[in-house]
Amino acid sequence: MRILIKRGEEFEKFKIPFKSTTLLKALYHIKSYQDQSLTFDANCRSGVCGACAVRVNGKEVLACSYKIADGDTIEPLRYHRVQRDLKVSKPNIALNLERAKAWIGSFKDEKIEDEDIVKLEKESDCILCSSCYSACPIFEVNPNFLAPFAFTRNYRYLLDKREESKKEKIDSIQQNGVWDCTLCGACSEVCPQNIDIKRDILMLRGESAKFGYFDPNFNLMNFSSF
Repeated sequence: MRILIKRGEEFEKFKIPFKSTTLLKALYHIKSYQDQSLTFDANCRSGVCGACAVRVNGKEVLACSYKIADGDTIEPLRYHRVQRDLKVSKPNIALNLERAKAWIGSFKDEKIEDEDIVKLEKESDCILCSSCYSACPIFEVNPNFLAPFAFTRNYRYLLDKREESKKEKIDSIQQNGVWDCTLCGACSEVCPQNIDIKRDILMLRGESAKFGYFDPNFNLMNFSSF
């Protein structure tokens, strides 16, 4: 089978001598036997680290999990600085987590029960692969929008009973944040951990309302036509 890999501004075609294999194995085969200059990122090869995230046929996937098909088109993640070929720089991860205050800021001593862990379990599964960032259409018009994974991390710590200053968490996601999301669900669709980020954002909107925040677009609506 043949796959197309974006290299710079052009797509280069490569022949893969396997009937069925993962994209990551195909990339390693190309690098070993066809073109040693092919550059991509990978680490665990088990769908845990998120380093190998790329776009296949316009959708974000983990190369170590995706099974290639003939004619697949492979590209680097969007909205990231491409270092070379499929390898991108991801400084946005740390910057967005900092903006969202994705940690326990004001700690209080609380006993954590099994049911508390269950509440945090799904959001804690985020591997920061940045697939949701690449899939989000808002970045085309607003590069300052808070990354979807940052909402999930914010919500994870908002749910943590040891967090004393929950308002600080909510305050951090208002500007270019929770109300700017279009709720298209693209982030949830591509998450390799099956985290429903759209749901997390909806929950954060509800929590924001408890602290006196509301959708700023509401004031711009014209109700005279109703």
